[in-house]
Amino acid sequence: MTGPLLGIGHVRHARLRPVAHAFRYPTLFLLLPMRALHAGRWALAHNRAGIISFHDSDHGDGGANALTWLDALLARHGIGDATGEAWLHCYPRMGGYTFKPVSFWYCHRADGTLRAVVAEVNNTFGERHAYVLDAAAWGSELRAGKEMHVSPFCRVEGGYRFRFFLDLAQGRTLARVDYDDAQGPLLRTSVGGSLQPATRSALLSGALRFPLLMLGVMARIHWQALRLWLARVPFFPHVRRGADPIPTGSTTR
Repeated sequence: MTGPLLGIGHVRHARLRPVAHAFRYPTLFLLLPMRALHAGRWALAHNRAGIISFHDSDHGDGGANALTWLDALLARHGIGDATGEAWLHCYPRMGGYTFKPVSFWYCHRADGTLRAVVAEVNNTFGERHAYVLDAAAWGSELRAGKEMHVSPFCRVEGGYRFRFFLDLAQGRTLARVDYDDAQGPLLRTSVGGSLQPATRSALLSGALRFPLLMLGVMARIHWQALRLWLARVPFFPHVRRGADPIPTGSTTR
């Protein structure tokens, strides 16, 4: 599979303390070969209106071509050999609306081997932060210190542990992100599922199956936050760190 892909699977989230709290939701997502996407025309609406669409301006610095931002970001981190395909695992726009808690850029060398991963995180305060994970390998653990406020029930401390799996031949993908604060493991999360070509029929089927997906993502974030608040989990107010992250996407580490 070399063109844009549609994924159907689940989001999983488990909090370990001070109150055990877990949930699992069905979901739809995209896996996009960004260089091929920009080089051709596909069934997926790209930078134009569609029931399910993808817009470069929802990523990076908000420009018309997110690959320009990605390549510049990698160069600033001394990564100059990720000239192969850049697969982007992300949520789409649906009905013109999107919110993308986290997106993953899988950046390959010209020979097709994985070179680096960029985890692009958005919070509900309109900020974005990109974590560049160097020396990446499928299935290996990658780490990054936490740099941006995401949940009001977690401090800006500690770090993330990432593991990524992608098998295009079998049509499966999984991204795991665990979070450790100063006391140790706190959150375990993952998103993944089965992949299929993003044909017109597959996109229509996905839209009918998940008609309110993107509104549901935001609603579920606030619903789960309410449940934690009612359980009296400690609340930490929003604190900005460093330069303003985005929508211009200029803050990267």
